Amino acid sequence: MTRRTQTVSHLAAEGSYPVGKLSGRSASSGVLTPEEWIAIRRHLHQRPELSGEEYETTDYLRAKLARIGVRLVETGLKTGLIAEIGSGAGPIVALRADIDALPIEEATGLPYASIHPGRMHACGHDFHAAALIGAAQRLKLREAELPGTVRLLFQPDEERAKGAQQLIAAGALEGVGAVIGQHNKPDLPVGTVGIAAGPIMAASDGFTVTVKGTATHAAVPEAGIDPIVTAAHLVTALQTITGRSISAQDRAVVSVTQLHAGNTWNVIPDTALLHGTIRSFDESVHARIKARFAEIAGGVAAAFGAEASVRWSGGPPPVVNDAELAELARACADRLGLHVASGITSPASEDFAFYQQKVPGLFLFVGTSGSQEWHHPAFELDDSALPDAAALLADLALGALARLSDKQ
Repeated sequence: MTRRTQTVSHLAAEGSYPVGKLSGRSASSGVLTPEEWIAIRRHLHQRPELSGEEYETTDYLRAKLARIGVRLVETGLKTGLIAEIGSGAGPIVALRADIDALPIEEATGLPYASIHPGRMHACGHDFHAAALIGAAQRLKLREAELPGTVRLLFQPDEERAKGAQQLIAAGALEGVGAVIGQHNKPDLPVGTVGIAAGPIMAASDGFTVTVKGTATHAAVPEAGIDPIVTAAHLVTALQTITGRSISAQDRAVVSVTQLHAGNTWNVIPDTALLHGTIRSFDESVHARIKARFAEIAGGVAAAFGAEASVRWSGGPPPVVNDAELAELARACADRLGLHVASGITSPASEDFAFYQQKVPGLFLFVGTSGSQEWHHPAFELDDSALPDAAALLADLALGALARLSDKQ
């Protein structure tokens, strides 16, 4: 091990700064304190912007990074940004946070609740962005000692699963040896982090099934082909996929979430539409679900004399964590005094998976002691988790750089 790597290993082992080392500094010192990280989170929470519209959020984060002297990278992105800490030489580790909000009317009653009607940070992306600012502050204070570069990815448009690919196209992963991200987990207590190797979040695809029948008067159904009855049978038949076509050892979900047909009470329409989603933790299982889905849709429709076509809207693949990075995360969490919850997974999807298709990656769950799940109008989290989240990101970046430096 080189002398430089030993230095960084010592930094990683030293763990987080006590809050006092950052508290009490003046605003003009170029240092943001943990109290200010919380203020950043609440500022963002109060001013949510939807996917692809994160203009003010981007400007605000850019200003905070400039204040602490972090180098911004020109990318041409309309929203979101990339920044770097380090000399530019040696290995590169990327840290990612998403920044977009949801079209939800907030019902928390918090003093810093959304001021924008119909928009809310109901998935905690404000927390993620503030944690990455905190990690950037910690790493900037040790920039001269880094054996490489930490690239900060403030990603837009996660909720529509478009932002990761936008950043990749902008060069976010060029030269990167590892990418690390995290997500708040309201059902885990503060001080707990969920770490697991392998698949931890599901692949997701949306579907639209168009059932074509023949319209007729409701009084003479025998004169037509009823797409509503066909669609109703199709809804129940699709539920057999996970129970009879997929192994019980393979977790999967098929959910029909919308059924639309007709516009009046006395006419059987000619068309019914089904919408929904499929989820799985393995791409081969995902392919089997899609194949069986098409067979069932066609077969059920034919049994009623109707026709069915299936259109897929592609979502992210599964989030699959690198085993070595998961091991590193456990060691970092232990040094920071955090409790590790193993085997934590979620059937939700995350476009962080697109980064992991390119480079080894790790996605963590950080306990935030919330009373409601993601995407709920009353979703909230405990700000006291923010210093731990920032410390863990910074410590992981240091440890990953040390390991990559050893391999060079």
